[in-house]
Amino acid sequence: MNKRELFLRHVAQTSPAPIGLEIVKAKGSTLVDAAGKKYLDLIAGISVCNVGHRHPKVVKAIKNQVDDYMHLLVYGEMIETPQVQYAKWLTDYLPPTLNSVYFTNSGAEATEGAMKLAKRVTNRTQIIAFNKSYHGSTQGALSIMGDEYWRNAFRPLLPDVLHLEYDAFESLEHITNQTACVIAETIQAERGVVAPSPQWMTALEKKCRETGTLLVLDEIQAGFGRTGTLWGFEQFNVVPDIVLLGKALGGGMPLGAFVADKKIMQVFTENPVLGHITTFGGHPVCCAAGLAALKVLLKDEIIAQVAHKAALFVEMLQHPLIKKVRSNGLLIAVEFESFEINKKVIDGCLQQGLLTDWFLFAPECMRIAPPLTISAKEIKKAIKTMLQVLDTLK
Repeated sequence: MNKRELFLRHVAQTSPAPIGLEIVKAKGSTLVDAAGKKYLDLIAGISVCNVGHRHPKVVKAIKNQVDDYMHLLVYGEMIETPQVQYAKWLTDYLPPTLNSVYFTNSGAEATEGAMKLAKRVTNRTQIIAFNKSYHGSTQGALSIMGDEYWRNAFRPLLPDVLHLEYDAFESLEHITNQTACVIAETIQAERGVVAPSPQWMTALEKKCRETGTLLVLDEIQAGFGRTGTLWGFEQFNVVPDIVLLGKALGGGMPLGAFVADKKIMQVFTENPVLGHITTFGGHPVCCAAGLAALKVLLKDEIIAQVAHKAALFVEMLQHPLIKKVRSNGLLIAVEFESFEINKKVIDGCLQQGLLTDWFLFAPECMRIAPPLTISAKEIKKAIKTMLQVLDTLK
């Protein structure tokens, strides 16, 4: 039995048609399969590898930490240097009220923790989320996912969840003194890269302050320079009560976090004690990797290059079959007439050594979210390949 057969038999599948590439090496923006074929990676593990695959400084940090220790004890009991250092670096680059970090294993778990925290702090139960939003696939996160197709098969889910229209001022009228929190993506990624107006985001923050509702902003895909600023919310001049982090947070290792003010986070310590707990959250090796990646982002001025690289994609992706290109930094959606066309382009690109993807709530759109370290030469090569594939479909 070959590896593909073993993969399909013994690794739980999430779709009837997985990509199924056997990748044996990855570096920078390049993947290499078992046959030696190279692929230019335009999705970076779904916005995970912002500093590229296996950045040498990240790899070094991982090896150094493994030489010291790995797992010690359940989260929050031991002073683990990588956790402490990473939390300090993160909060140094966040607004002053976001000063306490709760590390988790993933972005979905960060969502779960934030939901519990909001209920505990406000003593309210209602949670407001938005249509076409994605915050994870666990049952709590699924309850606030903004698409009934994905929710319906798993009901009953959490009660007292209200789904509203994103970037619609009439939605704000539903935020009341019964609302524990509003959870919103800074940029709706899975909708096909849809950004709200600055006026709406400001009004959302204002309504939350007026009603004592916690504003939770999901930066899981938008964070760590993906949109051209370290945090996506910086572009809207708002400050959330809780921010959700994940994906690029671990530099390629599994890591998530929710960050709030210490005065808020402190409620997890009593009534009940251990109000939120995790065994592996904030694993020291993951924190070491994440901190190394953050330092690379900041010190190598990678984020400053995002706007120029994004502009290359937008300017050069011109073709009769392309309806629209939406970009928020290097989070880009290329819209076609249908999913069928998009899938043909994705498959054609893969055959030509270019890895792309689609969006959950916008299957007619191709996802482009490469490592932020991708070079201009690699971008031009990727676009040339895409246009050649599109020409075969005319």
